[in-house]
Amino acid sequence: MGKPVQPETIFTYGAPALKFGAGAAEEIGYDLSRLGVRRVLVVTDPGVAATGHPQRIADRMAGYGIEAHVYDGVRVEPTDKSMNQAIDHAQGTGPWDAFVAVGGGSSIDTAKAINLLLTNPGGLMDYVNAPVGAAQAPSQPLKPLVAVPTTTGTGAESTTICVLDVLSLKVKTGISHAWLRPTMAVVDPELTVTQPPEVTACAGMDILCHALESYTARWYADYERKSPEQRVPYCGSNPISDMWSEQALRLLSRSFRTAVHDPEDLEARTEMALAATMAGLGFGNAGVHIPHANAYPIAGRVKDFRPAGYPDGEPLVPHGMSVALTAPEAFRFTFSAAPDRHVRAAELLDPSMPRPGDPAEHLPNALMRLMRDIGIPNGVGGVGYTREDVPALVEGAIKQQRLLATAPREVTEDDLEGIFTRSLSLW
Repeated sequence: MGKPVQPETIFTYGAPALKFGAGAAEEIGYDLSRLGVRRVLVVTDPGVAATGHPQRIADRMAGYGIEAHVYDGVRVEPTDKSMNQAIDHAQGTGPWDAFVAVGGGSSIDTAKAINLLLTNPGGLMDYVNAPVGAAQAPSQPLKPLVAVPTTTGTGAESTTICVLDVLSLKVKTGISHAWLRPTMAVVDPELTVTQPPEVTACAGMDILCHALESYTARWYADYERKSPEQRVPYCGSNPISDMWSEQALRLLSRSFRTAVHDPEDLEARTEMALAATMAGLGFGNAGVHIPHANAYPIAGRVKDFRPAGYPDGEPLVPHGMSVALTAPEAFRFTFSAAPDRHVRAAELLDPSMPRPGDPAEHLPNALMRLMRDIGIPNGVGGVGYTREDVPALVEGAIKQQRLLATAPREVTEDDLEGIFTRSLSLW
């Protein structure tokens, strides 16, 4: 990756308003009433709806003169089909003044899609990232969206990204625009205590990879200078995103294992929620790269893998799990672009681990040690893929050019083939 002819001198930073702490979800009605909101759609999935959290949040809004209705039809790991069903429901029951998403990334991303398509013309594929979709930008402002995560991981409450599976193409992709970022993130650690250990493990790996990928992303000044209209939310690693990523890694190092193995530990849950928020504030501006690009085809082409702790039914590779499965090999590949950063990240993540003789092995070793401890499968082979599947996985990953452009090294199809092949079994 050569030096830019005209190096970039500007980086950008954006974030939602944030309310963090036990009981924060009880105040959403007050916050929305200050915006003149009178009718709200609460968006969630059946599993989260069963905990009672979304209905309690809706009921509390009534005290502020807000009429709130719950839609609980979100699909975990949403597809274009499930998002269109949610959009149709919202259109048929509207108009709405605002939206409140209660759940994991699936609920938050579905609410982003609803907000986009109820305020702007066209359909989902008009806005999906190229080359899968037309990558059209919204022309009309969106309505207020409050994101209330009940899983500690996705960071979707902080980001400008909406992720979905396009069923006909068997590819996971996304919509990316600054206007998709929620108006407010309400992070209440008490809502995450009902999260099963397996979900904590997978969602936590998503936090971790958000922090690691944004920390090792291409430095913002290594891009060619952009004109104002060319600026995108993912601008590369920068001094502000680094600060969030480092702090997220510190929190993960002391709380991740505890949160998985002792779900009732509210202190660990609180630190995981804070780590998720901080990692989201980092990667939502710097970007992510190879592990997330690889995750999309891993999840989109799932065969018959059904993880414990998730809803029964269709095969599923949870997003955080799919991101983790090639991460050790991805960071071996990117090590040469920023050796000091990779070593620093490993030391933050696992301060007690002895430093290996080869510094390139430090971060992969720290990752694999954690993955074994919390029950993440042993590579892509652990979720049902074989060597024969590698070309199809590469084909899906190479389409994620928005993400791969953030990698600190140029990534070719041959590079991805090597990463996937070496990731069939990690240990």
